[in-house]
Amino acid sequence: MSALAVILLFVVLFMLFVSALILVIGPVMLLQPHRRTIDYYRRKTPLLHPSDKGLPCEELTLKTAEGIPLSCWLIKATGRPRGTVIFLHGVSECKIVGLPITAAFHERGYNVFLYDARRHGDSGGTYCTYGFYEKHDTVTVINYLTGRKDLRTGRIGVFGTSMGAAVAIQAAAIDTRIASVAAESGFASLRTVFDEYQKRMIKLPWHYLRNIVIKRSEHLAHFKANAVSPAEAVRDIRVPLFLLHGMADTSIRVSSSELVYTNAHEPKELWLIPGACHSDMAEVGGAEYTRRIVAFFEQTLREEASS
Repeated sequence: MSALAVILLFVVLFMLFVSALILVIGPVMLLQPHRRTIDYYRRKTPLLHPSDKGLPCEELTLKTAEGIPLSCWLIKATGRPRGTVIFLHGVSECKIVGLPITAAFHERGYNVFLYDARRHGDSGGTYCTYGFYEKHDTVTVINYLTGRKDLRTGRIGVFGTSMGAAVAIQAAAIDTRIASVAAESGFASLRTVFDEYQKRMIKLPWHYLRNIVIKRSEHLAHFKANAVSPAEAVRDIRVPLFLLHGMADTSIRVSSSELVYTNAHEPKELWLIPGACHSDMAEVGGAEYTRRIVAFFEQTLREEASS
């Protein structure tokens, strides 16, 4: 056998091995991200529960349309609420990460609702679909809030980070009760962000590997990857949109938010934070980060804004 034939055989065998490996582990990595619960955050922060900030908290469990339990916190405003903000966390994270901004919203007179997405935190669920099903879970939350006779919600806004940003945009595209959306470090489409993840993790740019994982994942979780596209969903949103992204983000590139911004209708705003990566937006943005997010909802959730 010639040296060229040996090399070709090696390449073929290597591609077959990688394909088989990706077929097995790829869907697990995509559909079943690692769960970060309170034990993980104990090593990171002393802020683990609303009570750690002196916030009044109602702990409850909601069921999705399929019966999946969602672990939730409702922090009611003191007095007449100025509106309600729903916080949506990123992949692998849980509602704990929303506590710092929740304190700022509560201080300004808003109800805040936080919950662990399906397959995250203390919620149930087998698979994460990055918005395909999760957008309907946000609708379930809104149904619950507006259905409570003892709760005045005012106008409802949604603030999502990373995966939560993508879910927020997709939810707003199907539920007109959402009055405004702030989306931090979100992706443009599931396929493009998975391409970037694949290149970063296994250093192989072959699209056929992505297609193998996507097809297998679609079969397992019964969803359509092409339908998970905030860049397309945003075309159906007619409410104020505030996008923010770190210019040094290597997990989800800033071009994702730029594309979503391009496709979005007015009124819209894009804030790019120099030097900020994917998970340090608040730290790099400092007081201006909190101020601008809270100010956005103060402007867009005012009762008179509906007129």
